Amino acid sequence: MQAIKRNMWMKVRKIASPRNIVFTLTSLATFSVFYMFIEWQNRETTSFHIKDHHSFKPVPDCSLGRVNRNENQAVKFPENTQTRQKALLFLKSPQTQLGRKIVVLLESARFKFNTQNGEIKNLPVLIDDNKGRYGVIIFEDMLSYTGLHQWNRDLLDKYCRDFNVGIVSFLHPKRTSVSHDVEFTQKLGNFPLNYASNLKVKDYELNATARILRIARPAEIITGLLPNDWTVFEFEHNTYTPVSTVRLAQAYEAHDTGQDLRWDKNKARPFRQSPSVNRQSSLFGLFPSESVTDDRLPAVVQDLGKYDQVERVIFGEALKFWLHQVLFLDAISYLSRGRLALPLERNVQIDIDDMFVGVKGTRMTSDDVTALLNFQEELRETIPGFSFQLGFSGKFIFHGEPEETEAERLLLKLHDKFQWFPHMWSHMQAHWFKNVSQLCSYMDINRQFAVRHKLNMSHGYAVSPHHAGVYPVHQPLYDCWHRIWNITTTSTEEYPHLRPDHKRRGFIHDSIKVLPRQTCGLFTHTMILDKYPGGPTTLHENINGGLLFQTFLFNQFNIYMTHLSNYGNDRLAIYTFRRAIKFVQCWTNLQLRYDPPEVVGRKYFELYPEEKDPLWTNPCLDKRHKEIYSEDKTCDRLPNFVVVGPQKTGTTALYWFLNMHPDVESNRPSDKTFEEVQFFSGANYYKGIDWYMDYFPVPSIDTILFEKSATYFDQEVVPRRVAALLPKSHVVVILIDPAKRAYSWYQHMRSHDDPTALKYSFYQVVNAKRQGSPSALISLQRRCLDPGFYAYHLERWTDGRRSDQIVIVDGEMLKEKPAVVMQHVQKALGFKNIIDYSKKLKFDQKKGFFCQVTEQKRLKCLGKSKGRLYPDMDDKSQMFLTKYYQVANTKLLQMLKSMNKPVPKWLGEQQGS
Repeated sequence: MQAIKRNMWMKVRKIASPRNIVFTLTSLATFSVFYMFIEWQNRETTSFHIKDHHSFKPVPDCSLGRVNRNENQAVKFPENTQTRQKALLFLKSPQTQLGRKIVVLLESARFKFNTQNGEIKNLPVLIDDNKGRYGVIIFEDMLSYTGLHQWNRDLLDKYCRDFNVGIVSFLHPKRTSVSHDVEFTQKLGNFPLNYASNLKVKDYELNATARILRIARPAEIITGLLPNDWTVFEFEHNTYTPVSTVRLAQAYEAHDTGQDLRWDKNKARPFRQSPSVNRQSSLFGLFPSESVTDDRLPAVVQDLGKYDQVERVIFGEALKFWLHQVLFLDAISYLSRGRLALPLERNVQIDIDDMFVGVKGTRMTSDDVTALLNFQEELRETIPGFSFQLGFSGKFIFHGEPEETEAERLLLKLHDKFQWFPHMWSHMQAHWFKNVSQLCSYMDINRQFAVRHKLNMSHGYAVSPHHAGVYPVHQPLYDCWHRIWNITTTSTEEYPHLRPDHKRRGFIHDSIKVLPRQTCGLFTHTMILDKYPGGPTTLHENINGGLLFQTFLFNQFNIYMTHLSNYGNDRLAIYTFRRAIKFVQCWTNLQLRYDPPEVVGRKYFELYPEEKDPLWTNPCLDKRHKEIYSEDKTCDRLPNFVVVGPQKTGTTALYWFLNMHPDVESNRPSDKTFEEVQFFSGANYYKGIDWYMDYFPVPSIDTILFEKSATYFDQEVVPRRVAALLPKSHVVVILIDPAKRAYSWYQHMRSHDDPTALKYSFYQVVNAKRQGSPSALISLQRRCLDPGFYAYHLERWTDGRRSDQIVIVDGEMLKEKPAVVMQHVQKALGFKNIIDYSKKLKFDQKKGFFCQVTEQKRLKCLGKSKGRLYPDMDDKSQMFLTKYYQVANTKLLQMLKSMNKPVPKWLGEQQGS
């Protein structure tokens, strides 16, 4: 024992020798000087940008030279592939958290997709016209795929091989006990792949050589405990390669959920040794990354298709981790061979609203103005040509503290350094003005202010205070924007609704392009970091993979709303965007660019031409919209139900009968389209809802309003438009034998001296070949035949509308027994006052149809154009149309039964029901 102590003492004396002590102290001093120099250098480069604050976090420092893959370096996909740009999504349930997340991400990326929910008994149709319907297959649960019936599994795999389509899936942990060790005892179906679930993991790293990486860019290891439970994988075949890896967390680490996640190129937090892992050594031979050690575990796996010629990407986590949302986009892009892929370019515009409007003591100082200008120059190094857009209301300039007034003078002196756009002279909402003249006059005062101070207004851009008048549309605002400012582009966060923000879209109204505007987590009241709602951590999460990062990720055009107060005080806007843009650069290959607003508007609608047409919604059903809607306007003059047709089924008779009801009122007649407004189906739609409501009377308490436009039924855009504006309304559809409807339309066109109808017999019209026949003949044929595919058109009307909101009327019964049908209609529409139509209608032998019984006991009938007697349809045409509509009528019968609707008598007789 004495010998051991003597040896230990000798070692201590040797370590603590004067020479070693001097060397150690010198090393520490050198390191301290170096550290102080680095800190001083960082402070020098940022001190004029942000104010000192103990809660500020450093700008992310990542290695920007490690991997930087661009479009030219990306994997090349074959052209002219025989599949469409759509995803097929299999969900266990639309209510699961992961299922909802997948849907939101697909919607955010604007990818088209079809969804199949629940147990997979039969696959949907995969091939159409020798083309694959889907460019990628997505399974919420990989076990749903491996558990497919063998016939379905073989069919799906064959489709993937034949059309070069891949599968994205998730093998996320089920909620059972959490493990802190890993045993690969679970095998994934018949694949040479094992997995372990319900694990706590840490230290996430992307594999820089993974083939799927396109948007995602390997930066550094994200150190620390990762949230939620994970699944990790073990390979038994070289078809598998890791996309990312993690380390297993120790049991005591798993309880440390409060630690921050951060990336650290210097490995400042040394990795703790993970427990021993029972795995086959072949795993590490397959891993191509040099940085991998024996304690790294694959968390996302790519199947290269070497095993069964089907490529896949499998996630071991349920998309709660922010970087997996990037990888999800990359997986879809790679496995769809680029058919569903977002470009790498992102337009960035940052608006600063409310210049000169802030409350005294919250405005910018001269130092803040200098910091803003310097930050703009800094951004131009990343985003060439970038310029802040400053929105102004001139009335309140020089109303702040003395130092704030000096700052505003400096801003005016630097006017040519920024781009400017108008609000209103006193920041008033457009609908507060009594008329267009008053609004334009007030707007012109702000224009004169801009002229006096030489503000750069060259881009034709404006933003309305509180977005009022842009949407819901207040037409005088658009009129004055044209007259005073020559505005071509604006933006709003209100279309079609503020939330969910990933569904914000653009539209064009009165030739002004309205672009979607994004929030960045900063508002007029968010001025101090420590007072940020939810604390500074909430803002940092928003930047580091949260909502702000996701706007960069999913939106090709980002117009960010910030406010004057965000650039004074703690300068949170500069603090936020410096870190957000650096974070985007660290973790993605996205390329940021700047274009003037009018260029952004043009590019936006070139990319999304389908958004040019607006979609009007009821402003009174949205709390936010109601707040910025004129108090002088009302939504009471919107109809309670709409008779949508189709044409030549008895819509005019139904319209006439309904108007006999004492509680029912229809729209006033149109000079051009008579009793039909035809708002939803033509150019009238672009005149807006104010124009539409002007056609209806101001209702009393018990009044029921309706309109009838028979052109609505078979027009593709109309059901969506009606559902948006009138989501609670009923839709009334009248159905007669489609063969009779076709013949009636033909005779209608003959009675109006249509040259094509006069030239050709009915059989020639319906039997004409669509290739090689005159265009006028095919046009007439389409109007005869196409509306008769009732089930096809009716399906669009049921989308987003409850079954009880659809009222089906037997048109032939309406003609034969109108009183009985009207009894059904009143009940189906929920009328409180049910009247007996047998006392209001009487059959006129001369006319051949029912007419109204007046108070004077006389008959009042429809005009000569109604109830015409035509020759009977020829047998040849009748036989042709019976066969032509047979399948469509069978589908209609099935649909009506599934909706629990009464089956029209004519349909039941044809189908033997």
